Amino acid sequence: MYKEYRPYRNFLILADMILTLAVFAVMAEPRVHLQSKIVESADILRILVLYVTVFVLWAALFGMTDVYNLAAIQSFSRQWGRFTSSHFLAVFVFGGVLYFTYRDLPRLLVLYFSVANYFVLLFTRYFLTRYLRRALKTVERTNVLIVGTGGDVIDLAKFIMTEHSSIYNLVGFADNDWDCPSPLPSPLIGRLEEVPRLVNNYGIHLVVIALPESRSRQIQNLVNDLGPWPVRIFLIYDLGKVVLLRSEVERFGRSLVIGLREPVIKGAQRLVKRVFDFTASLLLLIVTSPLLAMIWIAIKLDSSGPGIYRSERVGENGSLFEMLKFRSMVVGADKLLDQSMSTDEEGRPIYKLEGDPRVTRVGRFLRRTSLDELPQLLNVLKGEMSMVGPRPEQPFIAENYDIWERERLAVPPGITGWWQVSGRSDLPLHLNFCLDLYYVTNYSLFLDLKILLKTVVVVLRGQGAY
Repeated sequence: MYKEYRPYRNFLILADMILTLAVFAVMAEPRVHLQSKIVESADILRILVLYVTVFVLWAALFGMTDVYNLAAIQSFSRQWGRFTSSHFLAVFVFGGVLYFTYRDLPRLLVLYFSVANYFVLLFTRYFLTRYLRRALKTVERTNVLIVGTGGDVIDLAKFIMTEHSSIYNLVGFADNDWDCPSPLPSPLIGRLEEVPRLVNNYGIHLVVIALPESRSRQIQNLVNDLGPWPVRIFLIYDLGKVVLLRSEVERFGRSLVIGLREPVIKGAQRLVKRVFDFTASLLLLIVTSPLLAMIWIAIKLDSSGPGIYRSERVGENGSLFEMLKFRSMVVGADKLLDQSMSTDEEGRPIYKLEGDPRVTRVGRFLRRTSLDELPQLLNVLKGEMSMVGPRPEQPFIAENYDIWERERLAVPPGITGWWQVSGRSDLPLHLNFCLDLYYVTNYSLFLDLKILLKTVVVVLRGQGAY
């Protein structure tokens, strides 16, 4: 439920680790000049071990003691107690490690470092929470619809409206049965069968289902009806008989909720993937900038129209974004889609054909070499895509997904993916989906690196590219 706070939590993690190492370096340097050396200047390995020890201890203990709890990110007072105890636990463990390893390390250094680091990280939290309050005032709030009017729904609604009004806007309630013992804090705006319409009309981003277990069939039907819509869905945790494909349980106020569409890649894995994507895309954009300019000029000389093609695509959890590519077709190619589209053996449409008459001369070369995909590095840099993941689909195709096919939207879309290195356009459509679902289920950074290396080989061969 605290998705909006995740970028600030990730920033705080990075800031803590960088500042902790910086403070340790600043505190250590004067000791060398005062001839109370930490280590001999030639003992590089020992210096490295000390810095790695500091990094690992603070990162591990802060993570294990829930210092980065999303529910507390916006409140300095709620962060202070947990951070203080965790920090001094890290100092205590660090002192114990030094006792059994580098006992000659000056005790004053540990004292200076622990005190300085505590106040540096504390002030970082203070200024981050102040900035967060100001920043959230300029961000569009997430529209929330609560389905159900019984149980603890009043407490949940009041918690949303008082504790998190800066990020959530409670639009109203939807239910067929009025069993609420007290007035609702927000209007009743529709019935259960009208929820998809309400999502569309009110621009709902998040649906909280607070129906009793006895109405589990209605819950399942509602989840299925919301399948085509890019909304996050949560259930109040009293639904033991509901089967969940992909879920995450967390506390929200005094309620336990189940997120049905929470990201598969989260926590440390998500941070590592985002740092890798940002770094890789930025470096590749810098290195390939002369090539990008040459391709743009070639496209403009070959045919009339823009050099960059922009297309609305479906991202993680159904969110929409504008994907960039070098234009490889004639202008207005989308309007000619029906003329070139065919079907597979099972009658399903095939949208990418070999020998497509809409492709330009330069476009054929770009597609054969996959150079038309290079502008998507900007999408990766912005966080809309990843270097590796299922290919982003067009909205009108994603709208017709079966329930199991929607699972490919559980991770950020990528420039390359598991099915691209396993046959690309030569594979039947249903096998593409299976390979994407394999990636969703088995994600790891190692798998990403493996796919990227295989992508280089596949692109050089030109396999399945047209």
